[in-house]
Amino acid sequence: MINIIPAIDLIAGNAVRLSQGNFQQQTVYSSDPVEVAKRFEAAGLTHLHLVDLDGAKSGKVQQLYVLESIAKATDLSIDFSGGIKTSDDLSRVFDAGASVAALGSIAVKNPELLGEWLGKYSGEKIWLGIDVLQDRVMINGWQQDSEMTLFQLLDGFYGYGLKNIFCTSIERDGMLQGPSIAMYQQIEKRYKSLNVIASGGVASIDNILALEEAGCDGVIIGKAFYEGHISLASVSKMILDNGAY
Repeated sequence: MINIIPAIDLIAGNAVRLSQGNFQQQTVYSSDPVEVAKRFEAAGLTHLHLVDLDGAKSGKVQQLYVLESIAKATDLSIDFSGGIKTSDDLSRVFDAGASVAALGSIAVKNPELLGEWLGKYSGEKIWLGIDVLQDRVMINGWQQDSEMTLFQLLDGFYGYGLKNIFCTSIERDGMLQGPSIAMYQQIEKRYKSLNVIASGGVASIDNILALEEAGCDGVIIGKAFYEGHISLASVSKMILDNGAY
């Protein structure tokens, strides 16, 4: 069964969602992300996608205190992203309780360092987060065009210990219009050994099942949970019935 991963995006300590990566179009859903994480865990979910949007935009990790608080309050396996630029940043993220560091901009700006981290920590702890807008990879909190395509970036790391990727369709993110199934099918076809986690646009249980059919190993769900398009009760039932993890 596909891995269902709830998302908490952070701005100034609040759980928020953006629309199509636009920082001017943000909705605050909770001022207590720890309680949000507890609700996800109570529903039977075991993983959490935690994004420091302030860190991603500024290039400096800013909300480790939230990561630390959630890690202490739950047993969730947490992947953390946003502003990780140095080996010290990475160490602090793991020390604060993250199981996985999801890295994006550094893959474009300093690929040698990312390769070094893959060698040191393995592809189980270092995941590549790719944010795609019309086939172009965006960096710095979706604010800058990397001038690379999705496949150009993946070709550079495929075979160098990379095992897991998050791939977000920016134009669909926060829009609740369904995921970019075709994009994930292309990734699965071209990079058969990669575990692909889909993100962006998921709005229904049917969308989750379609991504599983497309070969995705996991799916990140944010706004659909917060606005009730997908209920935690329905996901709990999926977990009980099908053994989702």
